Amino acid sequence: MALLDNKNTLITGASRGIGRGIALHFAKQGSNVAFTYNSSAGPAEELVKILEAEGVKAKAYQSDAADFDQAQNLVKTVLEDFGQIDVLINNAGITKDNLMMRMSEDDFNKVIKVNLNSVFNLTKAILRPMLKQRHGSIINISSVVGVKGNAGQGNYAASKAGVIGFSKSMALELGSRNIRTNVIAPGFIETEMTEKLDEKTVEGWRQAIPLKRGGTPEDVANACIFLASDMSAYITGQTLNVDGGMLT
Repeated sequence: MALLDNKNTLITGASRGIGRGIALHFAKQGSNVAFTYNSSAGPAEELVKILEAEGVKAKAYQSDAADFDQAQNLVKTVLEDFGQIDVLINNAGITKDNLMMRMSEDDFNKVIKVNLNSVFNLTKAILRPMLKQRHGSIINISSVVGVKGNAGQGNYAASKAGVIGFSKSMALELGSRNIRTNVIAPGFIETEMTEKLDEKTVEGWRQAIPLKRGGTPEDVANACIFLASDMSAYITGQTLNVDGGMLT
């Protein structure tokens, strides 16, 4: 029996990168997958076919997680299509890096809105259904940058640290109703975005990591599978660093 058989999972921002990796590996473990995309309709539809080939139900929804009303409507529609939502993975995120001297107010606000408000929006939208069914696992994707900070990423670090504080509070609020809230803090994960970077720079980053390699979307997905499954039934309010030892 697969670890996530008969579970329904909603993932935000899953048409590429880490979100796509999570969707793929959740389907392999038997979970039905509903996921959102912002503008990549082609890759989203392609992913639906790949997920369905694993024998699970899958559907893509164009929705902006940073928009409160869209988040409410999304959850309503997913519930109509899937019946219930057992797992929520808040993965939508952006970066607009710059040193504080050069960072605009707009760049700060946009990153907070997409990375932090989206977590509030989806958690708020899914709360009543999860409280009613008296179970649920909420997994919020933060970053090692939210744990230790990073020069040139004041906005991103603030948003990702906020995700951790918010998740700890939700763990305390919702634990009595058997709803668990945990955080994954990925380190340097190699995706199609990092392929565009200079190879020498990337190799330098790899060598600074104790495990001497960048992570893969599968590494993050495996941690999510654990936190979504009944194997972690007594774990809530925790931040799991998936970083190859960067923060050791």
